[in-house]
Amino acid sequence: MPTALITGITGQDGSYLAELLLDKGYEVWGMVRRASTESYDRIEHIRERINLVQGDLLDQPSLTQALAESEPDEVYNLAAQSFVPTSWSQPVLTAEFTAVGVTRLLEAIKQVDPRIRFYQASSSEMFGKVQEVPQSEATPLYPRSPYGVAKCYGHYITVNYRESYGMHCSSGILFNHESPRRGLEFVTRKVTDGVARIKLGLTDHLAMGNLDAKRDWGFAGDYVEAMWRMLQQDEPEDYVVATGETHTVERLVELAFGHAALDWREHVRTDERFVRPAEVDLLIGDAAKARERLGWQPTVSFEELIAMMVDADIARHRVHSQSTRRADSSSL
Repeated sequence: MPTALITGITGQDGSYLAELLLDKGYEVWGMVRRASTESYDRIEHIRERINLVQGDLLDQPSLTQALAESEPDEVYNLAAQSFVPTSWSQPVLTAEFTAVGVTRLLEAIKQVDPRIRFYQASSSEMFGKVQEVPQSEATPLYPRSPYGVAKCYGHYITVNYRESYGMHCSSGILFNHESPRRGLEFVTRKVTDGVARIKLGLTDHLAMGNLDAKRDWGFAGDYVEAMWRMLQQDEPEDYVVATGETHTVERLVELAFGHAALDWREHVRTDERFVRPAEVDLLIGDAAKARERLGWQPTVSFEELIAMMVDADIARHRVHSQSTRRADSSSL
């Protein structure tokens, strides 16, 4: 039975990856930070099937201990400060987690067992002010946010450990990937949650930023399959993971509201507070290498993805509203 350690297991990607690895017969360990309040909502349904170990990307001894305890064959580093707008207000903390944290983990692996295979979650945000369209593994990087800059460091330190120490280190340059488990702060989930709230009469409008920004959006459940396939290769390499299609935020909004039989123009308001200081205008990935070398391709279309997310958010709000009404009536 192979063993894997996932940092960031409580996040969207971590939960989908844990499910995938369990289905493939892995012993799965998840690294979690010590916190006064624990949020395991995304992995609650598999809690009895996984092992949790404490560790923190800011504290290298805890990483060494986590590796020694879990004894993994593979490590998937999905932990980071991953919300781009927050990186503007907390750039130093973002650098510590998203950049230097990768070095701490790689160094811990080198000390504990350099044979461990390592996956680094790189990001399309590294391309930023894109130098060519579409973007491939060979496209020059030009990050446009502290998050993007930190991801560039994490990406290149992974390459450095691979080339300097012969470690099996691969980076997945993942373009935007979404699901019903996406955090509410991300634009896709912000939109689908807003649609659900408007549909159920909980609010009447949704405030948005730049509707012209273009992104390559896929389903997170598809993308974790690519992560796993990278670490099954004989030689470590870097791969772009994307759908190869781009859509504007306005198209996202139109689809989400349309799926709920609503006219988005009646409910969406633009708000300058949600416009980035430096925008990334057009991201579209060329995943030819992943298709050819990994045999990977997306299975969920953009339209199917947005419909899935809207349906999930409507169902969630409906259940919450019903339970609230029952609680109110029982207190009378």
